Amino acid sequence: MSRFGIILIVLLIVLVGGVIFLSTVDTEVPPVRVEKAMLNEAAAK
Repeated sequence: MSRFGIILIVLLIVLVGGVIFLSTVDTEVPPVRVEKAMLNEAAAK
């Protein structure tokens, strides 16, 4: 097998491994409550 073929197979394995790793990582962030004063001039009249 040529050197180009080996490099291509290694890159493909690394790419597939990266996709599998990223699909299994827990990226969910817990919700954070944000309280902000809302000013509404139309409701104040």
